[in-house]
Amino acid sequence: MRQIFSSILLMLAGAAAAAGPSGQVHVVDGDTLDVGGTRVRLHGIDAPEVKQMCGGEGAPTWACGAWVSQEARNRYEGRLARCETLDTDRYGRVVARCEVGGRDIGREMVRGGLAFAYRRYSMAYDLDEKRAAVRELGLHGTGVQAPAAFRADARKGREVANGAGAPQGCAIKGNISSKGVRIYHVPGQEHYGATRISPGKGERWFCSEAEARAAGWRRAKR
Repeated sequence: MRQIFSSILLMLAGAAAAAGPSGQVHVVDGDTLDVGGTRVRLHGIDAPEVKQMCGGEGAPTWACGAWVSQEARNRYEGRLARCETLDTDRYGRVVARCEVGGRDIGREMVRGGLAFAYRRYSMAYDLDEKRAAVRELGLHGTGVQAPAAFRADARKGREVANGAGAPQGCAIKGNISSKGVRIYHVPGQEHYGATRISPGKGERWFCSEAEARAAGWRRAKR
């Protein structure tokens, strides 16, 4: 009898561990939540970074990362969630599938065009993303760079800023002013040397003035 009781306790402890965090939601960004005080990375989805900009290539640029984060807050901030722990990522965050009101948060975000299926880790939301793309919902209705590609470009930009110089043949600096104006500086202009490029803020290098203008930047006056 004692052995049976011990087995039941072990089963219950295992189930509790697998269940993962639960509690009130605080939205960090489109794919990261604090659930009952535990930092959770939603499994199988990837949303734009908070500072990520979308558009360009002739389309108006806009703060898609901030928009997605706010949409997630509108839907889930302060609500009660239950999560199933699946893994722990390299940052120490719990990777989990979470539900609010019986609905999978990750699936709802992808279905609404607010996040992408993160196929590198899961195919669970593949069809949901494809349906959202066909209907041009949310992010799919505008020019948007995949968040993983954005992070990769930001890393390359930091490497350039830390001493590697401009990409070969691309010396024009696309800077965003404190007022949000997109201005490019060419070598020889007054403020070219002092201008720093921060890809994480949506800034970038251009290989020609025509490319810069097509992306929505204007030439600096000096």
